[in-house]
Amino acid sequence: MECFHTRFSAWTPFSNKSLNRQLFQERVALISHWFDLWTSKQRQEFLFTIFLRCTKSQLRFVQDWFSERTQVAKVDFSTVLPRFISLYIFSFLNPKDLCASAQVSWPWKFLTEQDCLWMPKCIRFGWFLPYTPTDNEYGAWKHHYIACVSSLDWLIPREATAIYGTLNEPKTEDEELQERQREKCLRKIIWEKIALRKKELFKVRPPWVSGTCCSRLLKSKPQPSLSQALRDRVGLHEALEKQLVLASLEALPKRSNVSGSHSYPFLLKNTWHGVHKNDNSSSYASQPHFLLISSRIPACEMVVDSVKAGIISVVYEHSGLTLESLLYLIEKALDGQKVQSMGIFSDGDSREINLLQGYKIGTKNLLRPEVRDFWEKLGSYVAPEEEGGHVDLFVPLGASEAGMEVLSQLSQLTGTFFTAPTGIATGSYQHILSDWLGRPWERAPCSIYFSESKLQMWSSFTDCLEDTLKSVRKQLSPLFKELQKNISARIIGQLTFDHTSMASILNNQEIAQALADGLMELTKDNSERNVLEDNPQDTKSSLSKNDPNLEMLVKLERKLQMDSAEKRSRVVGELLESERKYVQMLEIVRDVYVTPLKAALSSNRAILSAASIHIIFSDILQILSLNRQFLDNLRDRLQEWGPAHCVGEVFLKFGSRLNTYTNFFNNYPVVLRTVEKCREMIPAFRAFLKRHDKTIVTKMLSLPELLLYPSRRFEEYVNLLYALRLHTPAEHADRGDVTTAIDRLKKYKSYIDQMKQNISMKDQLSEIQRIVWGCPTLSEENRYLIRVQDVAQLHCCDEAVSFSLRLYEHTRDLSLFLFNDALLVSSRGTSHTPFERTSKSTYQFIASVALHRLLVEDIPDSKYIKNAFILHGPKREWICATEVEDDKFLWLSVLQSAIKSSMEK
Repeated sequence: MECFHTRFSAWTPFSNKSLNRQLFQERVALISHWFDLWTSKQRQEFLFTIFLRCTKSQLRFVQDWFSERTQVAKVDFSTVLPRFISLYIFSFLNPKDLCASAQVSWPWKFLTEQDCLWMPKCIRFGWFLPYTPTDNEYGAWKHHYIACVSSLDWLIPREATAIYGTLNEPKTEDEELQERQREKCLRKIIWEKIALRKKELFKVRPPWVSGTCCSRLLKSKPQPSLSQALRDRVGLHEALEKQLVLASLEALPKRSNVSGSHSYPFLLKNTWHGVHKNDNSSSYASQPHFLLISSRIPACEMVVDSVKAGIISVVYEHSGLTLESLLYLIEKALDGQKVQSMGIFSDGDSREINLLQGYKIGTKNLLRPEVRDFWEKLGSYVAPEEEGGHVDLFVPLGASEAGMEVLSQLSQLTGTFFTAPTGIATGSYQHILSDWLGRPWERAPCSIYFSESKLQMWSSFTDCLEDTLKSVRKQLSPLFKELQKNISARIIGQLTFDHTSMASILNNQEIAQALADGLMELTKDNSERNVLEDNPQDTKSSLSKNDPNLEMLVKLERKLQMDSAEKRSRVVGELLESERKYVQMLEIVRDVYVTPLKAALSSNRAILSAASIHIIFSDILQILSLNRQFLDNLRDRLQEWGPAHCVGEVFLKFGSRLNTYTNFFNNYPVVLRTVEKCREMIPAFRAFLKRHDKTIVTKMLSLPELLLYPSRRFEEYVNLLYALRLHTPAEHADRGDVTTAIDRLKKYKSYIDQMKQNISMKDQLSEIQRIVWGCPTLSEENRYLIRVQDVAQLHCCDEAVSFSLRLYEHTRDLSLFLFNDALLVSSRGTSHTPFERTSKSTYQFIASVALHRLLVEDIPDSKYIKNAFILHGPKREWICATEVEDDKFLWLSVLQSAIKSSMEK
């Protein structure tokens, strides 16, 4: 019975070695059989698990087994690597090591005696060859180095003493011992003082170094007791640090001298205003046209490709720029010449221009110093109004009273004629093709800058093109990253136009345009006939008047009244039509998604549970019911529409029930998470979405995009109501209700915009935290990304020499992520995938510095370094350099603005 004694189980022998061995072999055979049946990935996981359980001695046994059976190949790198890489490796050796390396092998001897290695070592000591080596001469500089070294007057101390004598009498052993102890004590005191001084400098790090413009700026200010005061009063630390940061910002070079050689802009400061006066002799026709295009425009590549030949165009990033840097880009493109007209194609609404991130130009901020200075300088680039100069804003400012006030203030501020479209087209950019305010020139602005056929196609399919170009940008942008922004955008736009069958689309548009023109003419004839029939007495009385001026005034007043009533009717008609399209989009969600899911649930073939369907679709169905009632009320009101009818009370009734939208927007993140969770965990729902997302029925939109559609509608409501109030007389009964509805919907729209902005910033921070390895948590309240800049990190070889003679070496590549409150520094690496043209960038977190503690120092350009600057943090500093001058100026401008903004909070 003892042989059958078990351990850990009822069938494992404990003392019977033969049975134990037999059972062990059977288990090994069984595991080996399983191992043969597994896939490669499963085998790797099994081996990984086994190696984790092994002790060090067992792992050493595996290593010895491999070393005995697998010979490690040892190859001479100089015979495998390219020659320039081998020479670069040998360049780090000193002359003695190079001579020793030459004795290793013949390939090493050939490489270590190359002139490119020995010539810098000779020139460093001022040893130059007295002749020019021939093409086939080999090792001339090495032989010259050896000859110069062998001829030097080297004397050991004993030989020098014998020849020149000694300065001091020889000392006794006791005196020498005392001298050594005294030197040791002095050296210890010096080291302690140096450590104490470094600690003080670490607390108050000056943002300047001798020889820089910052040091010259602050050298005249007496600060003898700065460090002492800091040691005595610790409370002054933050104030002093703030003063140092501001001083470093003030010491940064301005646009006229950012590189130390007056290269920003290309002209000197004293010719700022006079540069535009030198083209008075040029003819009116010789002045070009200029167009500024924002990257925030959807499918902006298509807009860039629509620009006519000969038009100077600039594509700028909406985020990561300041007004000063945008002005610099315009100056560089114009190169000192005036333009006949300037177009600004940016995002915005009927009340303000969304020119840059953080700069929405409206009546509230137009008179701020930096905004006013920007528009004044911008107006100086355009020809005077007497010569036909004008600025065209492709934003529907002419469709509201606030927008008209913005245009008026801009014209008064700059002395230049500003114009904008008057039409409102919800859901697209069709307003740029409508009538424009006061066009004294011959052609419409769109025909001046663009090919109208391409522009009309872009404005008709903006949303679809933007969704298409997202994937196109992802594939092509890495290939075009070395090109300028406008060139790469034009290439992508042309590729998209070529693959959209533009010829057939344009033919269909021409037919549709001809039919529309014919219908418009018929409508005008009928309206004129109806006016004559309704007012026969007024017509006869006006014809019987003898005064032609009175007759002209009567006709003008009647025309203005008709125009105002007609435009008001157009706005109401656009309101009804856009609401009908909006309700149709909501019905797509009900018909394409909700109805089939509920039918599957009822037929015991459920795709989603009833709870999931309720979470995802309950709020959107309530919105559909609310807007269906709103559409019916609008349709009833417009059946017998006249100039005296009112529509404001319908909006007030709709605005009192906005809590339905509030529930929807509050639950929207939960809805998205539920959709993604069900997509991952339920294959049937994943297949269902694959069949229905981005089809013709859903207008090429996915379910999350359709659910986000209600957030766009409030922007359209506000724009339409502003246009309605613009064409509603002050004494009209509907004006008060329209104003109240505008105020109510504006408050709700601001709430939606803030929520969308928070979601967007959170997603952006999460994406950065995902791609930067080792990055700490970035999600904080009100934090957002401003700009990402790729730079090269440099190391100064000798800081004792002046700035103009310093040499730098490139150590690694960095990527700087600038947020509104911090700067994240990460190293950037590049990984290449076989058989792919593009490369992937990898990021490794290095440090994060609060902006209010960041000191910036400029490095003037020299023949050894270009476009460099220094970033001083509390514990570290980085010497950085951009690839081109433009990047340095734009980065310093944005960084300076961000630091000032963070310190003002």
